[in-house]
Amino acid sequence: MSVSLYSVKFARTVLLVQLVTFVIIGLLFALKDVTWAASAMAGGLAAWLPNVLFMILAWRLGAQTPAKGRVAWSFALGEVLKVFATIIFLIVALGVFNAVFMPLGLTWLSVLVVQILAPAVINNKG
Repeated sequence: MSVSLYSVKFARTVLLVQLVTFVIIGLLFALKDVTWAASAMAGGLAAWLPNVLFMILAWRLGAQTPAKGRVAWSFALGEVLKVFATIIFLIVALGVFNAVFMPLGLTWLSVLVVQILAPAVINNKG
């Protein structure tokens, strides 16, 4: 299996684990209240959607052969866009939709922790 194909499969696995994480947390918060569940889902989406956008950007740019030095700039630009997208999603969730902060923040943080821990767990099993 080529390295690029392995990277795509690995990234999809991490994104799937993140998706499952915030859906399960959202369902658990649904036991308390529907607004808490919606807030948890918004927090999960605020962490997950920027990662999906970053991966799409990385896959599209990965198909091209970049000039030397452009890889670092592409990565930095992708990370900046990811941070701005996250901030915008959180502002919209809290400001426009009046999400409850606790489930939103807890789910957002949980998805970020999964983003850090999932690669180590996946690599140990593979």
